[in-house]
Amino acid sequence: FFVHLGKSGSFSPSRSLPKLHSFMSLDLENLKAKDPFNDDWETDDVNTTTQGTTVHIRIQQRNGRKTLTTCQGIPEHFDLPRIMKAFKKKFCTNGNIVQDPELGKVIQVQGDQRENIKSFLVKEGMVDASKIKIHGF
Repeated sequence: FFVHLGKSGSFSPSRSLPKLHSFMSLDLENLKAKDPFNDDWETDDVNTTTQGTTVHIRIQQRNGRKTLTTCQGIPEHFDLPRIMKAFKKKFCTNGNIVQDPELGKVIQVQGDQRENIKSFLVKEGMVDASKIKIHGF
């Protein structure tokens, strides 16, 4: 650090010090919210308008070995509380329905129930198998 002293040996505030550091502009593009469990990470389709046509089943890691399975995009004409009740009985697990401002109503089920939920939706004829997308591990 260089201090410029005047003739009297004291610091002269009227003289400006040379700039030693110039800060780089920060690129904040990499801070966009991405879905870490989306297999198509280049085209993150969480916020697209085709939400109603595709059912997304994801797994989220909680603490330790605990996981949470989420299911979004079930058509609105189905009764979600009845579906949730059937999931609880059939899979011997607990869960609830969460209202998300962007994604709408999302079903959350304890444990890794991705394949169970897919087979249930297809077997009951609610959703075609080609319209279900499973994300995760």
